[in-house]
Amino acid sequence: MIEPKTLEELASYVEKPDKQVFFFKADWCPDCQFIYPVMPEIEAENPEFTFISVDCDTYMIIAQKWDVFGIPSFVVLENGREIGRLVNKRRKTKDEINQFLAGLNKDEGKNNDFCI
Repeated sequence: MIEPKTLEELASYVEKPDKQVFFFKADWCPDCQFIYPVMPEIEAENPEFTFISVDCDTYMIIAQKWDVFGIPSFVVLENGREIGRLVNKRRKTKDEINQFLAGLNKDEGKNNDFCI
């Protein structure tokens, strides 16, 4: 998983043509801690996506701008446009995340433009 060190580095992933999964999380979040151990498996099972870790404490302004108010959450972009999101305050399971990502390969979701 890519862990951007600066806002500029994070912004560089937004416009990439590939499918980018922005994983919003925080180390103090118990539901994030629950999903951390299986994130490598999720990444391996979904090679068509690039996973980017977004620490909400470091990048709170981005979480707010993108309407991410619950963590862990996933926002997927392709060519700078949103194609899906799994954003809520509930704990997510490996199966739920994999099903969400599999659904993105079938249709193109919301298509909202995003920027940082």
